[in-house]
Amino acid sequence: MTWRRIDLHIHTPASSDYQQSGVSILDILRRAEDRGLDAIALTDHNSVRGYAGLWREIEDLEMLEYLKRLEPGEAERLAEYRRLLKRTLVLPGFEFTAQFGFHIIAVFPEATTVRLMEHLLLLLGVPEDRFGSGEVGATTDVLRAYEILAGHGALVIGAHVNSTHGIAMQGLRFGGQTKIAYTQDPHLHVLEVTDLLPVTNRRSTARFFSGAKTEYPRRMHCIQGSDAHRLEQDLLRESNLGVGDRPTEVLLPEMSFAALKELFAGSGFDRTRAFTAPPSDPVKAARLEGNTAHQVFHESAATKRSQGVVLRDVVAFANSGGGTIYLGVSASEKRAIAGLDDISLLTEELSRDVAAQITPPVEVTFESIVSDGKPILLITVTPGTHKPHAIAPGGIFVRRETESAQATRDEIVQMVTGGATMPVATPLPTPPVPLPAPANGRVRRGPASTAGDPAP
Repeated sequence: MTWRRIDLHIHTPASSDYQQSGVSILDILRRAEDRGLDAIALTDHNSVRGYAGLWREIEDLEMLEYLKRLEPGEAERLAEYRRLLKRTLVLPGFEFTAQFGFHIIAVFPEATTVRLMEHLLLLLGVPEDRFGSGEVGATTDVLRAYEILAGHGALVIGAHVNSTHGIAMQGLRFGGQTKIAYTQDPHLHVLEVTDLLPVTNRRSTARFFSGAKTEYPRRMHCIQGSDAHRLEQDLLRESNLGVGDRPTEVLLPEMSFAALKELFAGSGFDRTRAFTAPPSDPVKAARLEGNTAHQVFHESAATKRSQGVVLRDVVAFANSGGGTIYLGVSASEKRAIAGLDDISLLTEELSRDVAAQITPPVEVTFESIVSDGKPILLITVTPGTHKPHAIAPGGIFVRRETESAQATRDEIVQMVTGGATMPVATPLPTPPVPLPAPANGRVRRGPASTAGDPAP
């Protein structure tokens, strides 16, 4: 598994409201590389002409190459396309304007044809002469659009849901049931939000759709995207972002549409996070996120009790997806870094206790670093290969959001079976029990008697 950086909301000059002139698709791909993006989606307003133009140009250049008629400049351009497309996955898609002006992003698998996507736009009610425009008149309602797009294999994303044209309808006086339906529909996979950072924001859209509210029981995957209508951010209007200015990071085994779809169709919510440019100090970068499913902070580990809590975290990370423990620093970035007095002794004690108290053995590494002039101990825990791991005498722990908690019976069974379903034993049929004979010597027949029973 590797953290990959993605931006699934990028426009091209095929969108009528694109903000810069003279920009080519090749410029967009180069900018995506500069921003370190592993995957992008080209999502023009009600159009796939930008994506179609990309491949049309490549096909023309390849035909000239085949005919041995490529000019030097054309050969250089083709080589650049090939290099960039090997570096960054480019997915096809569009941003559909549904009934009442709500925006829905559809991202499709790599091999999806332009013909299919244009057919879907027509099916959704977009007039052909309005391709590329955000104003398309009366089209399909939101829920029906979800169903059609998901039925054709798309990853369905509510675009900038907490902003203009968003399905969360902030500032609109629609009924609550409509908002619930638009944001909880099973054909909707992801919500794109503009307030994923800071992660400590208690009123963020992601927290609202965390599954904690009775009216919104389905927890939603939340990502962020640039909604770029230009190459670089507009310095005069900072809300107009450029390519890759607001990316998301996803933890994937490979960079592909299938891997993205599997992630967003599942419950691995800890495998998605807002990208933040790391400060020069990695401890400060980690503190920006605070305690998460993959990291935890302890300001002190001077006592056996506090060290026991650290061992519990080691077990929890090993039984989950692995993680990092920061000792000598609080999760609150507002608190001064405390540091540790004797890292060598603490490392020796914890290393000994990990080996002695945790079974089966877990793989951990200890690293001493300095932050703000204070010594900090980092403990990196590798995901266990022989789960469940247990600590004596505390038991089996797993990582749940920001805490290490006792594993439930179902979680233990899942670890033991590797996620496979336990077979259900079928009870053997119980033979009928013969009824006692009455005193008059006649045999009484029960409902379970057969034709072979003796006659009375």
